[in-house]
Amino acid sequence: MKEKIAEILLPKNNSHKGQNGKLLIIGGSELFHAASKWSLDVASKIVDMVFYSSVPSNNKLIKEAKENFWNGIIIGRNQIENYIQEADAILIGPGMDRSFYTKRLVNKLLKKYSDKKWVIDAGALQMLDAKLLNQNHIITPHHQEITILNKKNKNFDENNYQANCFCLLKGPTDKIFEPNKAKPQKISGGNAGMTKGGTGDVLAGLLAALYCKNNALQSCLAASYVNKKAGEELYKIQGPYFNSSDLVEMVPQILWQITK
Repeated sequence: MKEKIAEILLPKNNSHKGQNGKLLIIGGSELFHAASKWSLDVASKIVDMVFYSSVPSNNKLIKEAKENFWNGIIIGRNQIENYIQEADAILIGPGMDRSFYTKRLVNKLLKKYSDKKWVIDAGALQMLDAKLLNQNHIITPHHQEITILNKKNKNFDENNYQANCFCLLKGPTDKIFEPNKAKPQKISGGNAGMTKGGTGDVLAGLLAALYCKNNALQSCLAASYVNKKAGEELYKIQGPYFNSSDLVEMVPQILWQITK
């Protein structure tokens, strides 16, 4: 597995700005303001550029982000579609609430830009119309979320997966499903420290960043493996007493160890 993951594309020495990935992240809300920040932070360590757009009700956070977020570009909601065209991949959902606004936005964008690479997480995942999903899409549910999806659409049964998209099902053992293939690939690892809030947002940001320049399966396998190994390395140093910000800092070190 490690050898397979090591094949992910790394920046070339002669590459120029923008050639190593541009990621758009749509997320955040007043209630879950920190979630998308973890996705932003880890992604900015991997791709050349991160574009970030929060919800209109989160104007204060956007203002603060413009003052403090130096690793990307903060864009207004009315600019999203311009940046979708430019981005190599889009992550939608970290920190988004389960509202009618989220539902309308998510399904509108997935329908209109179905050919783009999408990673659909958290609030967006819970509000999407599953019929819009296709093989360009990766969903990142935990077990409760995939149960909810399966109640709406029986194709999401983790014991007989038949959905038309990639799925990274999070847990003590991650299960990675390919479209319409019932048998997943499994990656075990992690520890009790990774039950803390935000570790899934780190994983989503890592996955979306890798997906900018790699295929969906390769990105899922690498993101799952690296995220768990980062947690394990932190456990060696400080036991379960680490948080998502610590995980953000460890992920690049693990990624470099694997790929150098």
